[in-house]
Amino acid sequence: MTEALVGFAVLLAFVFLRMPIAFAMGVVGFVGFAYLGDWNWLASTSMAGQRVITTAQNYGLSVVPLFILMGNLVSRAGLSSELYAASNAFLGHRKGGLSMATIVACGGFSAICGSSLATAATLSKVAMPPMRKYGYADSLSTASIAAGGTLGILIPPSVILVIYGLMTETSIRELFAAGFIPGLIGILFYLGAVQYVVWRDPAAGPRGERLNWAERLVALKGVWGTLILFGVVMGGIYGGVFTPTEAAGVGAGGALIIALMRRALTWRSLFETLAETSRTSATLFTVLIGALIFSSFVNRAGLPDALRDLVSSFDVAPMVVVVLILLVYIALGCVFESLSMLLLTIPVFFPLIESFGFHPVWFGIVVVVVTEISLITPPVGLNVFVLSGVLRDVSTATVFRGVTPFWCADILRLALLVMVPTISLFLPNMLYH
Repeated sequence: MTEALVGFAVLLAFVFLRMPIAFAMGVVGFVGFAYLGDWNWLASTSMAGQRVITTAQNYGLSVVPLFILMGNLVSRAGLSSELYAASNAFLGHRKGGLSMATIVACGGFSAICGSSLATAATLSKVAMPPMRKYGYADSLSTASIAAGGTLGILIPPSVILVIYGLMTETSIRELFAAGFIPGLIGILFYLGAVQYVVWRDPAAGPRGERLNWAERLVALKGVWGTLILFGVVMGGIYGGVFTPTEAAGVGAGGALIIALMRRALTWRSLFETLAETSRTSATLFTVLIGALIFSSFVNRAGLPDALRDLVSSFDVAPMVVVVLILLVYIALGCVFESLSMLLLTIPVFFPLIESFGFHPVWFGIVVVVVTEISLITPPVGLNVFVLSGVLRDVSTATVFRGVTPFWCADILRLALLVMVPTISLFLPNMLYH
């Protein structure tokens, strides 16, 4: 256990020295594994090579680039603009209505994108101009985009849920089903956060234009592509028509057809879309391989078993252990981005959770929700920095100040999901048991 703790300390030092997290985990895992074998570099090299080969040959991981491709094609097709227009048609006339429309649009876009960063970056270009036109405070405008973007890693299809399922050998289709209701609750809680902000400061979110029902129905016509694509992909998974990997292929093909029908693709933009998908996928796979190498070191050092024995010696209730783990996640969220944090901690915490008899699907949803919080938590808050990069006239301090009510809403949702596991497990139990 001591070797593993030293390894974590060295890993944190590398991260603070700005070494890429994938290489930091890989180097620490490789050297640590060799040290545990009396500096047997051959065994460490064999382990690392095996991790690379098995990851590259893992058929289940093919779902990752396909879902990323689907999200990139959807962005090219301009569906985000139509989702925002439809949401705005029904909510824009209320106080804070444009912010609420942004959150609803983020939830809808997340359902076909699966990436928090892509959702935040795309909706910032669509939603900021009208919010500024009606005099919304920058803090509320950017916060609603940053917080709404976090829904991308929970509402299925979610790349992080796929990776969690593959790492823990948990059913991906059950994870997708489990993420649906907590995702809707997240949208509702964020809408409540907007209402709280405009209640305290009505000038932060003035009313927009009220549209009549004819105009609203016209706006709804623009989201047919989103509804069909989501219905086919997720309905096929939930109904057992095809596997998540097959669904990802169907979704990518459907997104391509929609983009072609809208004449949103040229040969150049198609090449750029494929190149962006390749870069993102390669980054995710590199981080995953580094995490698996580090995981081999941690497991060989006996950290999961030692941690379980340590917790058992305290004779505390299992739920207390869960709360402590979540506090660790919230603290790590101030330093690590969401995927790295998940890959780093799952090999340590999952065996402990499993030994206490908690449902792996429930724990997966709880972990993803707590990593969502890290996306808007200072000082890292990747969604915040994405917005600052896109909206260069808005400081990160302004965005962080605005996301505080949304961060509090996330904490309340996390507490609800922890105390009432049935919320996460209702759909998986109804569909598959």
